[in-house]
Amino acid sequence: MFDFSVEGIVARVPAILIGLALHEYAHGKAASLLGDPTPAREGRLTINPLKHLDPIGTLMLLIAPIGWAKPVNVNPYLMRGSIKTSMMLVAAAGPAMNVLLALASAVLFYGLVGGPELELILQYMLIINLSLAVFNLLPIPPLDGSKVLAGLLPDRYGQFLGPLEQYGSLILLLAIMTGVAEWVIGPAMKLLLYGFVAPVGRAIGTLIF
Repeated sequence: MFDFSVEGIVARVPAILIGLALHEYAHGKAASLLGDPTPAREGRLTINPLKHLDPIGTLMLLIAPIGWAKPVNVNPYLMRGSIKTSMMLVAAAGPAMNVLLALASAVLFYGLVGGPELELILQYMLIINLSLAVFNLLPIPPLDGSKVLAGLLPDRYGQFLGPLEQYGSLILLLAIMTGVAEWVIGPAMKLLLYGFVAPVGRAIGTLIF
């Protein structure tokens, strides 16, 4: 999926920095809008990548469609509304931001006339942001998908997700090492790309430009 030439690696860097930084910013902004001052107090309401990057998660994105940043700390007890709904909204904000970034990249890719360098950067903006959205929506703690699922499930079913918390990181590691995560992510990315991002981006891009 990824080009490991110098040009390919360099082209991925902007996509990684933007995708990870705005993903975490979206989490923090959503929590802040719901009344939690924790992200602002800890300096996470910024798009500065240096405030958000995790070294291992960033390196992973250079070689595979899997990666992560430092999680934004939030306090659900300081948010308006129910804890379950608030945490679901905060969790969903990160992947939603990545989908919007992928869509914006598609608009520019189909609408602008640029050189091969710009096209390569926009292609990686598409791929990396879609991979971040799909990967983080896997329903495995501590990923965003587990919190979104907990918010959608009735309380009587949500209790079964609790025991997964202590084993979530191990399950996630095994899923990555065995290739199961990528086996799920690939088809989901294609569905999102060809079913929504590419056709909508093409339509908007040709209309605007």
